[in-house]
Amino acid sequence: MKTQELIELLARRAGPVASRAVQRRLAGAALAGLVAATVVVIAGLGVNLQIGAMGGPLIQKLAYVGALVLAAGWLTDRASRPGAPLGAAVAVVMGIVLTMACVAFVTLLNAPAGQAGSLLLGSSWSTCPWRIALLSAPALALLLWAIRTLAPPNGQVAGFAAGLLAGAVGALAYSLYCTETSPAFVLVWYSSGALISAFAGAAFGSRLLTW
Repeated sequence: MKTQELIELLARRAGPVASRAVQRRLAGAALAGLVAATVVVIAGLGVNLQIGAMGGPLIQKLAYVGALVLAAGWLTDRASRPGAPLGAAVAVVMGIVLTMACVAFVTLLNAPAGQAGSLLLGSSWSTCPWRIALLSAPALALLLWAIRTLAPPNGQVAGFAAGLLAGAVGALAYSLYCTETSPAFVLVWYSSGALISAFAGAAFGSRLLTW
């Protein structure tokens, strides 16, 4: 059977694809993962009771994490579709990280003498990325399951994108507990947690998201 005949056979009676079906599937998986991670934070770590008084620094942190969720979501959507270009989504992700890096650099540059180290390390640098990575696990599992029903051309790339999205979701949930607000801390350790999840996603994706 010729390739074109096979395509026509598979497409016969398939019907139209629902508008934004891929986005809804990925968004549903990410949202369910966020709910699961939030429950774990509330039950296992507790909510920071001073979160309402953190003001601008908290908004800045949430803006970075929220922007990363949206950009990584777009990247995951692109990576889940055959022939979809990734360049613009990758550029947006990198632009968000670079913007936060500039903010962090200015903050460290203007820090009082001897305070730069504490702004970078805070009091929880050794646990923050690992907690974020663990909190990202539900979202990562759900996203990989959702992508398996799609047609990613490269399982490793799609898994990395899904892991990055899951990591950003885990970081968003972790923000309910975390008392750190320094842009340098958020850039390095929140991003590290998201990258741990991204590399885990790439490893799983290379095995689970193959045709």
